[in-house]
Amino acid sequence: VLYKESVGTGTPTPVTPEMERVKRNQEICSSVLYKENIGKATPTPVTPEMERVKRNQEIISSVLYKENVGKVTPTPITPEMERVKRNQEIISSVLYKENVGQATPTAVTPEMERVKRNQEQISSVAYREGLGKATPSPVTPEMERVKRNQEQISSVLYKEHMAKGTPTPLTPEMERAKRNQENISSVLYSDSFRKQVQGKAAYVLDTPEMRRVRETQKHISTVKYHEDFEKSKGSFTPVVTDPITERVKKNMQDFSDISYRGIQRRVVEMERKRVDQDQENLTG
Repeated sequence: VLYKESVGTGTPTPVTPEMERVKRNQEICSSVLYKENIGKATPTPVTPEMERVKRNQEIISSVLYKENVGKVTPTPITPEMERVKRNQEIISSVLYKENVGQATPTAVTPEMERVKRNQEQISSVAYREGLGKATPSPVTPEMERVKRNQEQISSVLYKEHMAKGTPTPLTPEMERAKRNQENISSVLYSDSFRKQVQGKAAYVLDTPEMRRVRETQKHISTVKYHEDFEKSKGSFTPVVTDPITERVKKNMQDFSDISYRGIQRRVVEMERKRVDQDQENLTG
């Protein structure tokens, strides 16, 4: 308090880029000097005894912490407290958004996409390299039994903590509201589908691998077709012969004979000759 009373009023100075640079240099120098003052140490392996002591210390610390905690009186959460909590969250969200400055959006270029994919692949490879070798252990019947018992105990404890509910009848109004909600959901889904998916084609690169797969599929289809054809070759489907079918078959055969032998053409010529002869007889 006395220290603060003796401090007079000062004039605030803006933080310039030069001051920022000096501050960063001081931090870097402090970090370098701190690392230079650290001497060389001899690493010691972590023995089972050290692990046991560490666990005991953690347990003792947890027990002492709980003993130092005094008794408190729980207070119910009133609607006023809920209102104040919500207001605080809203104010925090508004202040956070006000402090965010304006940013300039940058387009995602193919180069950025390539770098991003490379970073993901490098992260995946580095993660797998850091994994040590593990020894697989077989799942014994005893382990299966313990696992089932644990699941049953968890299910029983979960059901014991559940309170009793009051069943409500399903009224016609509730049925109507349920159907309306389903219809609204279906309409919204259809609208979003038409706007986003319908009419848009999915472009896929025609790579050599895809061309090879497509050719293989064609060959497999051709082989399957010939196989089915060879199996069905020589077989026939029996059809019942009735008088109508026989009559139609005979008429079709007569039409085929007339067309093939030219009988129709000769009949037309003979009819024309007969008409000409009749005309001559009438004029003569």
